[in-house]
Amino acid sequence: AMTRSMMVAVLYRLGGSPAVTGEIPFPDVEPGSWYADAILWSEANEIVEGYDNGMFGPHDPITREQLAAILYRYAQYKGYDVSIGEETNILSYEDAFDISDYAVPAMQWAVGAGIIQGDGAHLNPREYASRAQVAAMVMRFIENVAK
Repeated sequence: AMTRSMMVAVLYRLGGSPAVTGEIPFPDVEPGSWYADAILWSEANEIVEGYDNGMFGPHDPITREQLAAILYRYAQYKGYDVSIGEETNILSYEDAFDISDYAVPAMQWAVGAGIIQGDGAHLNPREYASRAQVAAMVMRFIENVAK
């Protein structure tokens, strides 16, 4: 599975690895770690939020809905059009009600933009995303959104 820190590092590098300053607000992110700057950058730009307990979970596997939320916020940060998802009906997926409240707009956008594809009847929002799935979703993001 792809971890949360790996995903943030991918977007940080995609964005040119800008210089960062400040202190990391998450006690479970080790200063000087290979992902610390990426997490600091993503938090400062409101791309990634921590958990309700104040932790980031850098080694936690990323779920499909977390990935959608991160890509959605990254698209907003970059000024890309995220309105496509406003009209997307995800209720046809059997597990649409399994999507966490915070991730519903992001999942609608990701499905509408062709970034996330279900397996027919399911979006599998709380399943962990493999590196291969993340690579495919990031590629679709680049092709469909960041054009």
